[in-house]
Amino acid sequence: MPTSYSDPVVAGLIVVIGAATFVLRVSFIALFGRLDEIPPGLERALRFVPAAVLAALVLPAFVTLGPESGGIAVDRLVAGGTAAAVAWRTENVLATMTSGMVALWVVRLLL
Repeated sequence: MPTSYSDPVVAGLIVVIGAATFVLRVSFIALFGRLDEIPPGLERALRFVPAAVLAALVLPAFVTLGPESGGIAVDRLVAGGTAAAVAWRTENVLATMTSGMVALWVVRLLL
């Protein structure tokens, strides 16, 4: 999609945003490099970061509006719920992926 901004402005924004991201990430590395020990409260909070990042990456695929239905993408929501239930019960990655794909195929076949 074309934009009304000129190429140098877009390139400048990319550089500025990249530099800001770099500085933010390096600041945490530098901070923790100076600490002898991470405070227990912070360490407990950081344990939840991987799960939160994974949820932020995966969840939009389940609740995004489907272009063909005009509503919630039911097939993806059912498949994701099935995979989540299997993951919770079995803690087996292969079973989780297999059950999610089978559920997706079955729901798409029925719809």
